[in-house]
Amino acid sequence: MNDQSPLANHAVAPNSADEIRETIIRSFRGSAHHDRPYSHWILDEVIPLASARMIPELPFPAPVIDDTEGKRDTHNSTRVFFSEENQAKYPVCKAIAEALQHPETVAAIKDVTGADLDGSSLRIEYAQDRDGFWLEPHTDIGPKRITFLHYLIDLPGAETLGTDIYEDDEAHAHAGTSPAAFNQGFVFVPAKNTWHGFEKRTIPGIRKSIIINYVGPEWRNRQELAFPNDPV
Repeated sequence: MNDQSPLANHAVAPNSADEIRETIIRSFRGSAHHDRPYSHWILDEVIPLASARMIPELPFPAPVIDDTEGKRDTHNSTRVFFSEENQAKYPVCKAIAEALQHPETVAAIKDVTGADLDGSSLRIEYAQDRDGFWLEPHTDIGPKRITFLHYLIDLPGAETLGTDIYEDDEAHAHAGTSPAAFNQGFVFVPAKNTWHGFEKRTIPGIRKSIIINYVGPEWRNRQELAFPNDPV
């Protein structure tokens, strides 16, 4: 790994929840909005770099999965969340969760995207995808009030490893791929036309990201939530 890698400097101090909150809000306020094939936002410098560097070094092994069958929930037992337990163990998980739970952050996200987050709960998943991973086109409609993908990919050709975006047609024609540089984000409000996925292609290492959702009270797996008893 060369000295220009986002992960090159390991001796970094954690950022406070307030610093992370301010950076997330600034990133949303300065995001680029696109309306084709559906409304979505591209974010840069989502969180402070020091904290972004820490997430890929969390001591969770990347799961070995023969075939996802095009869905993340095919192998639920291998999934990792910024749960209450993991927040207690890892300060960076706690700081990020607190930043995203803060009323000012929630208000900024609502203002930029128009998402209805009232009464929803924060869910943060740490994803590590190996070569062979793929996701079929899907929309995320249901309990998910917003989908916020934060890329932490430190691999050659990372720009080709973003989320695939599809047209709202019978063939789900490929409409593009979201940018996926280290510390960028891709955000949309789930609707009937928000088709997205990940077409199978070479992943030269581990494709790391955090997947942030605010989910409605009907979400059953409460152990996945950052604050299961405290909706935003």
